[in-house]
Amino acid sequence: MSADILSLGLCELAAAIAGGEITSQAATEASLDALEQHGPALNAVARLRREQALEQAEACDRERRAGRLRGPLHGVPLAHKDMFHRKGELGECGAALMKGKRAAATATAIERLDEAGAIDIGRLNMVEFALGITGHNAHTGHPRNAWDPSRITGGSTSGGATAVAARLVAATLGSDTGGSIRVPSALCNLVGIKPTYGRVSRAGAMPLAFSLDHVGPLCRSAEDAALMLQAIAGQDPRDRTTSPRPVPDYRAALKDDLRGVRVTSARDCFETAIDGQVQGLMDEAMQAMAGLGATVAPGVLPGMERLNALRRVVMMSEAAAYHRELIRTRREAYNPQTTSRMVPGFALSAVDYLTALSARATCLEEFCAVAFAEADILAMPTTPAPTPTIAETDTGGDPGFVALANAVGSIVMPFNYLGLPALSVPMGFDANGMPVGLHLVGRPFAEGLLLRAAHAFEKATGFSARRPSFPAGS
Repeated sequence: MSADILSLGLCELAAAIAGGEITSQAATEASLDALEQHGPALNAVARLRREQALEQAEACDRERRAGRLRGPLHGVPLAHKDMFHRKGELGECGAALMKGKRAAATATAIERLDEAGAIDIGRLNMVEFALGITGHNAHTGHPRNAWDPSRITGGSTSGGATAVAARLVAATLGSDTGGSIRVPSALCNLVGIKPTYGRVSRAGAMPLAFSLDHVGPLCRSAEDAALMLQAIAGQDPRDRTTSPRPVPDYRAALKDDLRGVRVTSARDCFETAIDGQVQGLMDEAMQAMAGLGATVAPGVLPGMERLNALRRVVMMSEAAAYHRELIRTRREAYNPQTTSRMVPGFALSAVDYLTALSARATCLEEFCAVAFAEADILAMPTTPAPTPTIAETDTGGDPGFVALANAVGSIVMPFNYLGLPALSVPMGFDANGMPVGLHLVGRPFAEGLLLRAAHAFEKATGFSARRPSFPAGS
């Protein structure tokens, strides 16, 4: 029974609980047990909230029997990246420096999931302070990819991505400052969406670089991502960057075709060359989109290297500012891979930072004018090459690691600077059987169109439905 429950996606599980086919208590126990039993092999779990979660699940079951549902996620167990705080509870952010630290306030995204009826069952491991694209963590250990435990999960939403892929939990919240939702989603065969800057509140979540931080879900399907994004999106007085624009019904926008949608297949415009295997899968993905009715044409995106350079200046400056006192007094407590990417920010001047930040609005306007002149969606691989092994990335903070990390995230990082909505959807598997992701980018607040495209693509290809053989015999 537990295996059957765990195989359900977020929408399926929510519907089964709402319809009385499954109790919230059974679903919550199944996920807690799976995280306890199999989480250690993947190093996915930071801590669980078993007692509180089961109490909440029991209350949800009583309410359902009385004909009351809290919201669209009534009674659904979820676990999240260990940077989404709950007041009075531990929030350690993958960092030795945060050991034992309790949160002063609850994150808005967590509050909104509470309001939607979700059960908060725990926190999942992450890269130290969310600064890392591979999943490396010298303090808590490296989470392992459920598709091949010798390979990286991607980061920084590392534990969450592998836990959802392994069917230990139905979905998770992640953050994305330079690919930390989309890269783990690609490497773990998930759908992960970074919404438009300002679509989802960051209040109560650990900041990395305020101008680049985004919050979004990692799920097993586009429909699941639509449901979860619906629950967390919207204006928040605690985050002044959030938009007052109404939140549309994302699930209602899903269709099984792409008729009338124009797609640019981006080529020859990235900092890192695309591996032949990845490009082959990309070509097949574009054929599939054309078969769904989309008009697909190759194109070059303007200024990608410059956008990446500007993003790095903003990220390093803001991260250095946030950590300056701790770096000065406790540098030895940081992971070398963290400091290798953060410390260069101290060498940047206020002029460097303000120049990069002030160029953002103009860059966005100019990019959209060119890139979307004849396109509704921009398509490209999420990562340029197959998934590295943990051994290949466990190299300390040397220049080789920095170069590798920049290469892994080189395609997706510019869209944090621009603040455009972007998602990763599974587009196939490499020669080692590892997932590869398709990266879709839209105009500001075009999340609905991106989710529609991902939904149609996954229905046509079936890649999202495939699951790893972890645990053995599953």
